[in-house]
Amino acid sequence: MKTDTIAAIATALSNAGLSIVRISGDEAFDIIDRIYVSKNGKKVLSKQPSHTIHYGFIKDGEEVIDEVMVSIMKAPATYTKENVVEINCHGGVIVTKKILQTIIKYGARIAEPGEFTKRAFLNGRIDLSQAEAVIDIIHAKSEYALSSSLSQLKGSVLEKVKEIRDSVIYDIAYIEAALDDPEHIIIEEYTDELTTHVKTTIASIENLLATADNGKIISEGIKTAIVGKPNAGKSSLLNNLVGEDRAIVTDIAGTTRDTLEETIQLHGVVLNIIDTAGIRNTEDVVEKIGVDRAKKVANNADLVLYVIDGSRELDKNDYEIMELIKDRKAIVLVNKSDLNQVVDIDEIKKLTNKEVIIISAKNNTNIETLEKTVESMFINGKLSFNDEVYITNVRHKTALEESLVSAKQVLYSIESGMPEDFYTIDLMNAYARLGEIIGEEVGEDLVNTIFQKFCMGK
Repeated sequence: MKTDTIAAIATALSNAGLSIVRISGDEAFDIIDRIYVSKNGKKVLSKQPSHTIHYGFIKDGEEVIDEVMVSIMKAPATYTKENVVEINCHGGVIVTKKILQTIIKYGARIAEPGEFTKRAFLNGRIDLSQAEAVIDIIHAKSEYALSSSLSQLKGSVLEKVKEIRDSVIYDIAYIEAALDDPEHIIIEEYTDELTTHVKTTIASIENLLATADNGKIISEGIKTAIVGKPNAGKSSLLNNLVGEDRAIVTDIAGTTRDTLEETIQLHGVVLNIIDTAGIRNTEDVVEKIGVDRAKKVANNADLVLYVIDGSRELDKNDYEIMELIKDRKAIVLVNKSDLNQVVDIDEIKKLTNKEVIIISAKNNTNIETLEKTVESMFINGKLSFNDEVYITNVRHKTALEESLVSAKQVLYSIESGMPEDFYTIDLMNAYARLGEIIGEEVGEDLVNTIFQKFCMGK
């Protein structure tokens, strides 16, 4: 681990009211003493109490760079568990950069992306799941995503994983002790208790994995495809949901030739909506490409909104789309309720076996019903982050899946009467995979890869 002193701009580099430049490391106070001058010129920051703020100026020699407020925080009660200094300066791009350049001149180096949080992890202040929660907070797209990330930052994932690992390591220790001292510790008498422990471990892991689908929705949003025949009102629906004219709407069928993506907030959940080309049999080469893309998007979507023009009879294109969505999570929207309706709603329900909502994208009729239906399909009741942990990280999910396989293998070995050595091999593997989540069983390359996703100064 690098232990030199690092510095970076911690706020967005743009003209603003304030900017923050952060310093962390053993030399942080020495550096600030060289470049900071108090109003009366007498205060030495390194001698001041920890977690205090001081008014003065940043200077490079005799040149005054800016009027500032400086926070000093002494190790180990800091974000990185190192000495930390934060300079609050005016938010101009030039002045902020010049302060950073001065800090570098007097002994620090530019921090790598995420290096402050990386040091917090390596110094034991947070585990790896909490470190990943930091970047999730920064990138949160919705209130649910923010609440989930804050819960993980407080250690919700860490606590659950440690609880499971403590049980597993207890079993490993008991079996190893029995193998080393078979005269005093009889492993056969522990088999029933071990079986109970392993079943509890399996249930705990499965409970965490059961939250992964909601976790994916929380962190990434619902990938939603709008499909239908040309001129059914798909683009009008997109514009209605987005709240502005993003898609071109005309009476000419086939206006949309390619996919158009937009993101909206729906009751705290993000919908990543993709408007697609109208699906129909066509000889137009360009339109056919759009139709093929529409089908591909529908097959990969979490949710399909199938728009039908209620003022026109169903045809073979509609029946093809119904076949396309039969195994997908979908809602059928019978559009243009403001016009004379000719479709049979009961027939559509029977053919699709999906929720059918009559709407008018043009007049905003029943759009609220659509929103509530989407919410109920993906979120069972209100999400709570006080007691329940949601697995929102793909890396965590993979590690849990691998640990589950190992735990189930232990149960199989017990039931098959396999030698006790087999138990410990799989228990150790489960223990190690769980350790990957919180950073106790990870290599330097993975750690570096995770923190490279962070922004500078965090």
